[in-house]
Amino acid sequence: MNLTLKGVKAVKRPDLEQSIATTASHCNSFILIPFCWITKSKYVFTKEYLDHNELARDVLRVRVFYWKRGYRETEVDTAVVPRGHNKVGVTFFITEGPPTVVSDVIVRQPTPLLSEREINRRVVIGKGGPLNMIRLDSSRVFLQARLFDKGYADAEVDTSVVIDTVARTAVVTLTLNPKYKTTVEDIVINGNKGVSDRTISKSLTFHIGDIFVRSEMLRSQRALYESNLFRRAAIEPRPPIDISIPDSAKVVVVTVQEAPPREARLSAGFNTVDFFQVEGRFTHYNFMGGARRLDVQGAVGNLFAASLNGRGIFHSASLAPGADLARYFVPTYNASIDLQQPWFGSPHNALGFSLFTHRRSAPGIYVDRGYGTSLTFTRDLAFRAPASLNYRFEISKVDAGDVYFCINYGVCDLPTLNALRQNQRLSPLALTANIDRTNDPFSPNRGYRANGSLEHASEFTASDFRYNRAAVDGAAFYQIRSRGALGAHVRVGWVNALGSTRQAVGIDAALGNGSILHPRKRFYAGGSHSVRGYGENQLGPRVLTIPIEVLQSHDTLNAACTSGTDVTTCSPTAGGLLDRDFEPRPLGGNFVAEASVEVRFPIWQQLLGAAFIDAGMVTQRTTPTLEKKEAAITPGFGVRYRSPVGPIRADIGINPARSEALPVVTENIVNGERKLVTLQQRRTYSPFSGGGILRRLVLHLSIGEAF
Repeated sequence: MNLTLKGVKAVKRPDLEQSIATTASHCNSFILIPFCWITKSKYVFTKEYLDHNELARDVLRVRVFYWKRGYRETEVDTAVVPRGHNKVGVTFFITEGPPTVVSDVIVRQPTPLLSEREINRRVVIGKGGPLNMIRLDSSRVFLQARLFDKGYADAEVDTSVVIDTVARTAVVTLTLNPKYKTTVEDIVINGNKGVSDRTISKSLTFHIGDIFVRSEMLRSQRALYESNLFRRAAIEPRPPIDISIPDSAKVVVVTVQEAPPREARLSAGFNTVDFFQVEGRFTHYNFMGGARRLDVQGAVGNLFAASLNGRGIFHSASLAPGADLARYFVPTYNASIDLQQPWFGSPHNALGFSLFTHRRSAPGIYVDRGYGTSLTFTRDLAFRAPASLNYRFEISKVDAGDVYFCINYGVCDLPTLNALRQNQRLSPLALTANIDRTNDPFSPNRGYRANGSLEHASEFTASDFRYNRAAVDGAAFYQIRSRGALGAHVRVGWVNALGSTRQAVGIDAALGNGSILHPRKRFYAGGSHSVRGYGENQLGPRVLTIPIEVLQSHDTLNAACTSGTDVTTCSPTAGGLLDRDFEPRPLGGNFVAEASVEVRFPIWQQLLGAAFIDAGMVTQRTTPTLEKKEAAITPGFGVRYRSPVGPIRADIGINPARSEALPVVTENIVNGERKLVTLQQRRTYSPFSGGGILRRLVLHLSIGEAF
C-alpha cells in the first residue's frame, strides 16, 4: 500500500503521518533499502494493508490533529486507487483553511509570585500565532510546575479561550491560583528489601518539615537512580483521603524497586601491537551499606607476546641491537580500586578514594611503571552543577630512549629527558566545577554549559613537577526553528611551570634556565573537538621526525651523513624528500585560546548538516628555538547522524596551508643504543600547499558533537 498526503503545509508531515492508522508499506531500515529493491521479504520489508474502517476514522483524526493546532476549518477527503495485483494507493486531500490566530495572551496572578521573565519563559503559546491547544496546555503545565518549585504543590492554573469566529481570532487567559504553601509532614518508604530506609532517606534532599518543592523531589529521584541500586524510583505526595478538604501538609511516598547490588564483567580481545588482553571489573553498589560504591577493575595485556611476536598479523618488535627482549614481553597491567561514599555529611556531597597501579610497555620503545592514590570531594552546588576538590599522588618511572620522549611526550631537550627517566612525583591539587543547562546531553540546541579548573602542584603538594594551571571551557546554544541550532564555544587555558621544578627533578642548573613543564600538563589545539582544519594536536609548536635510513638514502653525497659519523649534517631538503616522509609531532604550549561558531540544520530525518568556523592560538615558552605563537582560523562543514549512542559526526575542516620552518629530529644508533639528534638545518614544511583546495581538506570522524 502506498500513502500520499496532499495539501500539507502548516504542520510537519511526519507528525501527521504518525497520528493516523493508515500506513504505507515500507523498508524496515534505511540501511536495508538496497535489499528492499531486490526482495519484499518480511525480514527486510513490512507490508501494510488497507483497513476501510480505520481509513474513515483517519479522516476525523486528521481534522482533530489540525484543530488542536489552530486550524479549525480543515477539510479532508480521501481517494483509494488500485495499483496492480493486491496493491492500492491511498491519497489524503487536505484543505487546511485559515488558522484561528491568538490576538492576545493574558496572564493573571492575584498574588504576584512569578516575575515577568519567569512567565515569558514558560508561556509557549504566542500572540500572533495559531491557537495551538497543545502549546496552551504546555504553558499551563510549565506555569504550574514553576509554582510547585516555589512551594505551592497544589497550585492551579486555569485557562480560558474567547474566540471570535467571524474574525478568526482568540484571546487566551491564564489565571494563576497558588492556594497555599505545602510542607513535608512525613516520608514513607516502600518496596525496599536489601537497602535500608536510612540509606534511602540519606539520598533525599528534603526532610520532614521542609517546604515541599518540585525541584528537590526530582533531584532526590535522580540521586536514587544514580546510585544504581534501583530499577525504579518514584517520589510523589500521597493523595488526600478527601479531595474536598485542602491539606498543606504532605505525606511523601518513596516507592522503589531494587536492582542487583553487585555486577561483574569479564572481557578479552587482541590487537596487532599489544597481543592478547583480558579485562575484568567488579562493582558493588552497596558496599557495607549506605549506598557506598566499590569498583575493582584490572586488565592484563601483552599475553603470549614472546611466542606471537612477528607471526601472522602481529607486528614484529623494533628493537635496537643488544636490547633485552624479555623485559618488553612481560605482561602489562593496570589495576585500580575506587571507593565512593555518597551523601558524605549531606545529600549534596560525595567522597571518593582510589588506589591505582600500572605497567605499560611497547616492545623496544618504553616500559612505564607507576602507582598512586587519589582523593576527591564533590559537592552539588545546584542541579547539574557539581564542584570537586581532588588530590592525586602519583609516582612514575619511564624506562625509554630519547625517541620515545620526543615522539610520544613531545619533549626533545636533554635536561627534561633525563628528568623524565627518574622516579618523579606528579601530585597536583585541583579544583573543578561545571554547570550544564542544556536541553540535550548529546546534541543540544538550547541552553549553555561551562566548566573550569584550577590546578596547583608544588612542594606543598609533594610534587616534583611544580606548576600552576587554569582552564575554562564553555558553550552556548540558540535554537533555530525546531531542529536547527546556532552554537558557540570558547576554551582558554594557561599553565606556568614553577622555577623550583628544576631542582626537584634533579636537573643541573648549569644545563640551562628554561622552564620544566610536564608534557601531560601542556595545552594542545587542533582535532575533531578543537580547530578542525588541523589534525589532532597539530596546531602549535611542532618538530618533524624522520627515520635516519630515509635521510641517508636521499643525502647520498654527504659522507658524514651516510657513514653515520655526524648525522646532524644530514640535509632534510635533499633531493627526492617529500613532506609526507616527515612526521609532525606536537610539543604543546603554555597558553591556548579557542573559539568556534557552528550552525546545525536538518537535512533529512535524522541526518543533519553543519557549517562552522574554528579559530585557535597556542603559545609556548618552553623551547626557545621554536616559534612563540601559532594561530589559525579554519572554516568547514560536516554532517551528523543522530544514532541511539549519540551523533555520528563527519566534519571537514579547511587548512590554511601555510609553510613553517620546523626543526627536524632523527635518531642515531651508537654502541647499540638509540640516541636522539636534531639536524643542523630546518625544513620548510607545507604538506597542504599545491593541488588546490581539495588537498587542504582535513577529515574528522567521531561520535558526539564537537562541543
